[in-house]
Amino acid sequence: MLEVRDLHVSYGSIAAVKGLSLTVSPGEVVALVGANGAGKSSTLAAIAGVVAPASGSVELDGVALGGRTPEWIARQGISLVPEGRDVFASLTVAENLHLGTIARADRDSAAEATDRLLARFPVLDRYRDTPAGKLSGGEQQQLAIARALLSAPGILLLDEPSLGLAPKMVDLVFEVVAELREEGVGVLLVEQNALRAVAVADRSYVLRRGELVLAGTREELSQDGQLADLYLS
Repeated sequence: MLEVRDLHVSYGSIAAVKGLSLTVSPGEVVALVGANGAGKSSTLAAIAGVVAPASGSVELDGVALGGRTPEWIARQGISLVPEGRDVFASLTVAENLHLGTIARADRDSAAEATDRLLARFPVLDRYRDTPAGKLSGGEQQQLAIARALLSAPGILLLDEPSLGLAPKMVDLVFEVVAELREEGVGVLLVEQNALRAVAVADRSYVLRRGELVLAGTREELSQDGQLADLYLS
């Protein structure tokens, strides 16, 4: 289980996250939604060790992650797919995927895991010798997700995975999220498409200017007009 308690993230005098607490269990999809500047990406960055929290704690199965490097955290079982994908444009698809295996504890099974992911994302198999920079946005997003999954994470952090994608690719991304839940992977999903995120998630947290303003299950938020009111305001 991933557990975040009273998380505060600041950039100089600017408070990006103000006392957020949340949990993500294995086989659970949790959405973190809110307008631009709500603190969603900062939350993921703090969990993954990319930024240091001002205060609060982040634990995975009771192990404190504070002060650890992103590489160490990845080896414990947390993988981040950042906004913008961050694939290595000059490296081939196969080389990008290989980088995802470095954090695996069971390196011997990396080849088998790669084959399974190429079957899940056939376009990556087709372009395995192509530089990643030549892929379309949707293809790069598939590569970024596949690379993260190759580290065999227990918790996957997805930051705006549908941003800039065609509707067909958006559908594919959300299908993968639902499949990962069935496979027992916990997913923390940051997504501006709030209605789509809430629909796929088991639970959702709504942030506004760094603060938690609403939380609930899929059924609770789908019936609660507050979600629309928070965005319209």
